[in-house]
Amino acid sequence: MSMINLSGSRVIRHSLPRRILHNHSGVVSIALFFIFCCVVFSLITNNFLSSTNWLNIVRQSAPLLIVATAMTLVITTGGIDLSVGSTLALVGALSAIALNYWGLPWPVVLVGGLVLGGLVGAINGFFIAYEGIPAFIVTLAMLAVVRGVALLITQGYSIPIPEDSLFAFMGRAWVIGIPMPALIAIIALAVGHIVLNHMRFGRYVTAIGANAEGARRSGINTKAVTLRVYVISGMAAALAGMIITARLGSGSSNQGEGFELQVIAAVVLGSTSLFGGFGTIIGTLLGAMSIAIIQNGLILSHISPFYTQIATGTIILLAIWLNTRILNPARSPSKG
Repeated sequence: MSMINLSGSRVIRHSLPRRILHNHSGVVSIALFFIFCCVVFSLITNNFLSSTNWLNIVRQSAPLLIVATAMTLVITTGGIDLSVGSTLALVGALSAIALNYWGLPWPVVLVGGLVLGGLVGAINGFFIAYEGIPAFIVTLAMLAVVRGVALLITQGYSIPIPEDSLFAFMGRAWVIGIPMPALIAIIALAVGHIVLNHMRFGRYVTAIGANAEGARRSGINTKAVTLRVYVISGMAAALAGMIITARLGSGSSNQGEGFELQVIAAVVLGSTSLFGGFGTIIGTLLGAMSIAIIQNGLILSHISPFYTQIATGTIILLAIWLNTRILNPARSPSKG
């Protein structure tokens, strides 16, 4: 549809569905990919669409959803956080030690775990925002340091939590037929969506990723905003670690190995730009759930676990390529 403006030039006005598809092409493409995976696995397996299987999927994917929500903010600023898996393991292990050996009340353990995660994130944010060290280098170093601390305090052993501790309800309880971890993930996703799309802080995050110098000159305290983003990421990883510990009944320094790669894959698969300046929580939700159903569907298809990682990685790579090069070419990096 077109019309002539006062200057005599022609203005093209697209229909509402076409505008939605153009403005949210990345989310639409991952939604189509998600539906495609569901259809395929429902045809080749018997139990994929059962309510029991889907409740199991959302319960197991809750930690991924929580951390991916925070990682969306980090990547939207143009940064990265590789330390979330190690933070998850450290906080989970320390929570088990605090409950089992120190006898601390579970509310104290919960608050203390969040504070510790925030502290790890604050260290990351300080060196990135105030010292100007690239996020990849800082968080890679913290990945090694925090994982080493977790190994040191546990000596490589799994630490059980008391069976009668209310702490376990965070990972095992059900509310109105929904697993507690899933409810926590839903709240995290809702808060993340509101922050990124309807609050000033979210606009600052996007502005920093699009043009950090321009954001600074417009009066945004870019260093403080960046610091806060990494604090949020650390706290999200800590919460995920405590949920996993509560669900499994023990904390271990081996938890979360490779977790950061799944988180980043979920965010990028959801069409958040690795170069910063654009992020979407809805896309992150679809990206994380796509990864979860791929892994679940491959297991239900009785594919050897030795091939599961290969197949998952290949499918994710193809989906991201499809997203950036075909369905969403406007956001693909330009060729030099």
